[in-house]
Amino acid sequence: MTKKRRSQNWYGKLDKDGFIHRSWMKNQGFPDHAFDGRPIIGICNTWSELTPCNSGLRDLAEGVKRGVWEAGGFPVEFPVMSLGETQMKPTAMLFRNLLAMDVEESIRAYGIDGVVLLGGCDKTTPGQLMGAASVDLPSIVVSSGPMLNGKWKGKDIGSGTDVWKFSEAVRAGEMTLQDFMAAESGMSRSKGVCMTMGTASTMASLVEAMGMSLPTNAALPAVDARRAALAHLTGKRIVEMVDEDLKPSDILTKEAFVNAIKANAAVGGSTNAVVHLLALAGRIGVDLSLADFELGSEIPLLVNCMPSGKYLMEDFCYAGGMPVVLKELADAGHLTSAKTVLGGDITAYADGAECYNEDVIKPFTDPVKPAAGLRVLRGNLAPNGAIVKPSAASDHLLEHEADAYVFENIEDMKANIDRDDLPVTPDTILVLKGVGPKGYPGMPEVGNMPIPAKLVREGVRDMIRISDGRMSGTAFGTVILHVSPESQAGGTLGLVKTGDRIRVSASTGALDLLVDDAELDARRAAWTPDDPHYTRGYAKLYIDTVLQAEHGADLDFLVGKDTRLVTRESH
Repeated sequence: MTKKRRSQNWYGKLDKDGFIHRSWMKNQGFPDHAFDGRPIIGICNTWSELTPCNSGLRDLAEGVKRGVWEAGGFPVEFPVMSLGETQMKPTAMLFRNLLAMDVEESIRAYGIDGVVLLGGCDKTTPGQLMGAASVDLPSIVVSSGPMLNGKWKGKDIGSGTDVWKFSEAVRAGEMTLQDFMAAESGMSRSKGVCMTMGTASTMASLVEAMGMSLPTNAALPAVDARRAALAHLTGKRIVEMVDEDLKPSDILTKEAFVNAIKANAAVGGSTNAVVHLLALAGRIGVDLSLADFELGSEIPLLVNCMPSGKYLMEDFCYAGGMPVVLKELADAGHLTSAKTVLGGDITAYADGAECYNEDVIKPFTDPVKPAAGLRVLRGNLAPNGAIVKPSAASDHLLEHEADAYVFENIEDMKANIDRDDLPVTPDTILVLKGVGPKGYPGMPEVGNMPIPAKLVREGVRDMIRISDGRMSGTAFGTVILHVSPESQAGGTLGLVKTGDRIRVSASTGALDLLVDDAELDARRAAWTPDDPHYTRGYAKLYIDTVLQAEHGADLDFLVGKDTRLVTRESH
């Protein structure tokens, strides 16, 4: 081979340094010709038994390796931090940026020419993409894939979405604790991510819509043999991408982000996609702002999956998956030309797509809901923005004015939400402070706070809830999220008092605290931030440097990229 590859700066030297790099690798049984200048492909694996969503990635890695070897490459698997969404405290989001640092520095430090990103659980996909984008070597994604549909008492149940429903039913006395516990074993029946259109499946869908994976990556179940075949084909393709020098910066253009925003609306995707796309854009150098998400506000909801619909990801797969959604967007003039990992245009992903169940994937002309994309809200309560997900909200609450009831922090909310004398009505707007990036820290998924117990018993299942936090992509309700600036950073949210009037208008994009400026100025002068929850280690670094939600909650010193080759040796 005449072209000198990046990896040859490690393995192609005929000196002491080359000896060290090659010799220690050979203790694994690799022969001389593995280092002959062929592409060395890193397989960046977030497998972990503490990340159940990603517990099948060891098997997928073997599929990738087969494809790499077939194409003449040399696959080398390496681990990075794995973020178990359902297992980590205080929140996996606190560690997304740490994973991104791990991925970035691992790719930069090792002698590889391209990388396959194996992820799936909510924060692993964006964290890996952010890290890879900051190094900008040829990269491609293989997702874990969703679990099989949950089953209980002869019906389908969905990850997260039915947890929230069942939990409220128990609180209302409509479901026994015994039945609640019995549903637990039937909900998660196989390896894979949540089988609702939660954040994990949302991000897999958007990765496909942005052309950073092969077609059909989003919806194939984790245990479907076709996902293993997709992993094999991905391994083959990354070798070709290295030869073509096809990098994330060639694919993740502004047009790709626009396609992701519109696809997110069409699939009823997670609100968490906002912070992840904004952070990724900051790494790759694309000018993306919160206002750009309005591009999806008029896109109809096409995918009838929980939490915005009734079906699950397995059904979405069998109905045709993301290629059908992309075809509907393309036919309606809403799919922008953009390059993909296949080297061609994203429209090729829709070629030949056919819908096999129009109750699961609706046509553009007969959607589940019209104009269902995320709405950006602004006003004196959120000068830098907040978001709401109309497809998962109650229509009658999207235009609303009422008194606020304020919880000062998560402990206050948990201690008092079930009080029989809590002074709230179905019209009350619940406000939760201190759950933003700095305040919690990590911006947890607690924005969809429980309905007060006394109202649950009366049959109330939705109220307006406002916070500087996030909510699970599996959650639903009229929940206003990502209020910025957050309360801990001195935002107006921190000044709200119980009894204040708040006005919400999704149609006009308004979120206002109806308190006069003089009163707010007086409250601001008397306000002081809470003491930080952490004073050492990574969490302190996070609190000190994290950006606000409208910038993707990345760390300020991680924005951008560094594509320089490391030239200094270790010995």
